[in-house]
Amino acid sequence: MPTYPGISSEAFRHPLDRQAEQTLRSVPGFDLVASKFVEYLTERPQFVYQLGNSIQVSPRQYASIHQIFRECLRDLDIYPEPSLFISQSPTVNAFALGRDFPFIVLNSGLLDLVSEAELRTVIAHELGHLKCDHTILIQMAIWTTQVVSGLADRTFGLSTLVSTGLVAAFFEWLRKAELSADRAALLVTDDLQPVLTNMMRIAGGSTKYAHELSVDEFIQQSERYQNLDADGLNQIYKFLLYNNLSAGVFLSHPFTVERVHFLREWSVSNDYRQIRQGNYARAGAAGSVEVPVNSPTAPSQTQTEVDVLRQEIDQLQQEIDRIKKGG
Repeated sequence: MPTYPGISSEAFRHPLDRQAEQTLRSVPGFDLVASKFVEYLTERPQFVYQLGNSIQVSPRQYASIHQIFRECLRDLDIYPEPSLFISQSPTVNAFALGRDFPFIVLNSGLLDLVSEAELRTVIAHELGHLKCDHTILIQMAIWTTQVVSGLADRTFGLSTLVSTGLVAAFFEWLRKAELSADRAALLVTDDLQPVLTNMMRIAGGSTKYAHELSVDEFIQQSERYQNLDADGLNQIYKFLLYNNLSAGVFLSHPFTVERVHFLREWSVSNDYRQIRQGNYARAGAAGSVEVPVNSPTAPSQTQTEVDVLRQEIDQLQQEIDRIKKGG
């Protein structure tokens, strides 16, 4: 497998990803969301949840998956190593979250559907999100959607953000970020076939009827979808399918056949060829997210959390001692 020592995410980041992020940051309300997000939400509970409810992959747990994972980390030059979890769920899905505590989750339903080569593309795709530093914006998008849809206990002054278009801008960026992660998958595999096969399986794969699936047919379906744009009315339908404004429902991923089109296009580009030849931007280029977690004068968030936990443990121990003495 190819490796890319020192590669920067800027080497393979899709221009639509970059453009959508710039648009997102310019929408009124983004700075407010960024400040509130940092103030009220930490990623540690999400990591703790996975550690408590999933299987952490290691040399002695899902050893073959761990080997693939380590090879992908090497190929994309990602360090330090994030955590990898397997979650018991029939839904064919995977995701990456976290910056201070980065981790990837693979659902068990995914493992039962894909081949080893296809699994490599999934892992590389999720690592692509981490490499591009997408995860903070992803978490901000999830949190903002919950707040403005009334799922959170408090709105934090953000209840009118739907009308500003901020939520729509978040989801437009989410869809474009997938295109960058798809490129990471292709870089690691250096083979378009398993990446497209995996996409096809996600779209409507079946273990029982896998022998009746054709990637070539799926590619043709992708091109038929692209050709719909010749009719301007179809373009409107596509927009509304992605953004159901009346119901406040937005899709977080591009249609799978659309991803096929974009990745096939890049696979024959000079940019991809140059990266394969070792001519690529090196680490040190600006990442995609620059949200300050701590102020320079404040104690670190991690230390604050530790102090709070210690205080709670001390209080719990005092209560236990009190009950013992009373008994």
